[in-house]
Parts: sequence; structure tokens; C-alpha cells
Amino acid sequence: MATNTADLYDELGEKIQSLSLQLQLFGGVSKFEGSIRTVKCFEDNALLKSVVSTPGNGAVLVIDGAGSVERALMGDMIAQIAADNGWAGVVINGAIRDRVAISEIQIGVKALGTNPRKSTKTGDGESDVVLEFGGVAFRPGAKLYSDEDGILVEH
Repeated sequence: MATNTADLYDELGEKIQSLSLQLQLFGGVSKFEGSIRTVKCFEDNALLKSVVSTPGNGAVLVIDGAGSVERALMGDMIAQIAADNGWAGVVINGAIRDRVAISEIQIGVKALGTNPRKSTKTGDGESDVVLEFGGVAFRPGAKLYSDEDGILVEH
């Protein structure tokens, strides 16, 4: 990414949304950008594993786990699958696990926090739907930019 999010916001102003939710950076890549894909799930990661198992083509998967940190939606194995399949990054309104291992995987990962408790595996959820959290609408196909300062999303 040539432009950092602060400079991009200065350039575009109100033409771009800034995520107010304070997510932590966990992945081995600190700056990432790409077209948005989405998954909405609650404490269950079967659907998101299925999605990241497909070619990412440089996209960013935005996961709305309803802000739950009771169970981790992503661990090192799913992060590695995503990296291997060409996903640029993952943004999770929820928790991850395997923090140290994920920090060594070449993918951007941002989430609320960590919890070693694994998720359920029922497959409940929806993919490629508009998500809203932290004052931002995440529309499939829109562009997301992420770095150490935060996350910006095209309107």
C-alpha cells in the first residue's frame, strides 16, 4: 500500500468511512488493502473457513462476529489457509486465538482481542451481505484500506 490511511483520509475526507472500533493488529502484515468480502457469524467459524478456502484474489474478508470475544473465530490454521489462498487480510469484529503463530503468517489480521476458546462448527451465518459495525458499512466489492492507524472503507 503506497498511501497510509491518515494521508488517504486527508485526501478523501468525507468520501471515505473511518472505522471507530479499536481493533488490534495480529497478522504478520501490518498494511493491507483489497476488495471487501463479508461473513456474518456468531461464535461459529465453519462458514468463514469455507470462504477463506476459496481463492481470495487479494480481497479482505470482513467478519461480523457481533463483537463477541467469548470464542475465537480464527486461529492459526484458518489464518494460514487464508494466506495460502491469496487473501490480503481479515478484519474481525470478534476474537482470534493463536496470537503468536498468527503474527508470523503473511496476512493482515485485525480483531477485537484474543481468547483460546475455540468456536462452534455448525456453519450458521451469511456471506457476501452488507455488514455494519463501528460506524461503517462494509459492502461486498467496496475497497478497504488498513494500517497501524486504522481502517478506511469506501462509501
